[in-house]
Amino acid sequence: MSSEKTDNKKSYIQHIGIISSCFPEKFGIPRQPGLVAHSSAVIDLYPPFNRAEMVSGLGEFSHIWVQFLFHQAAGDGWRSTVRPPRLGGQKRCGVFACRTPHRPNHIGLSAVRLLDIELGRNGPRLHLGGVDFLDKTPVLDIKPYLPYSDAIPDAAAGFAAITESGAPEQIRFTDAAAEFCHRYQLRYQRPLQNLIGELLTADPRPRSQKRKKEFGMRLWDVNIRWRMEEWGALVIAVDFWEEKPAWLDQTALSDNKE
Repeated sequence: MSSEKTDNKKSYIQHIGIISSCFPEKFGIPRQPGLVAHSSAVIDLYPPFNRAEMVSGLGEFSHIWVQFLFHQAAGDGWRSTVRPPRLGGQKRCGVFACRTPHRPNHIGLSAVRLLDIELGRNGPRLHLGGVDFLDKTPVLDIKPYLPYSDAIPDAAAGFAAITESGAPEQIRFTDAAAEFCHRYQLRYQRPLQNLIGELLTADPRPRSQKRKKEFGMRLWDVNIRWRMEEWGALVIAVDFWEEKPAWLDQTALSDNKE
């Protein structure tokens, strides 16, 4: 009688949920969690992990650890060395010495703020802040953040302690861009202008593109364009995507403010 041999070097990991994030594309996502306070996301849990008792007690914690899958990088394979932004995109370091998505198992780990747990018909929804997740990111695990053991104030940061230069000192909006953000927030309760300001202050531009003058990124269902000036960044246009989502209320930006 024969039996199949088990490969002890491989394991099966099941997705327990999915993330809906304000970042529909990679460009613009903060390089680390907690850098952009107004960035937000929601975790919806899959059955059988969407039972209310599975998040019982979690609401007592202000922050949680989220383990997730870099799903868009998984198809690209992994690399033994990479060029991290903190080294100017020129010097290489080992894949285990940085937080690149191009890892052997493509697993990410972020500590984020737990804003609320919404208990609905389809199970708990976890509302998060200060996130660095791409939209539709699969969730692998959730754990509470414990300040007494997880925070290490005297930890050495290696090359990540190097301060990046070139970030815009001021962020300004044209009148039209600011008006769009104002009306958008009234309709959707999303702090769009604050989020844009924080993201540009964190400077999402790759080092290789810092000589360019104009840039664009997407947040939720909105397209943002800004131009670099000597004094900082000027947000010149904010509008809905050309391909508007089906659920979008076309009267959201009417003259009748709520």
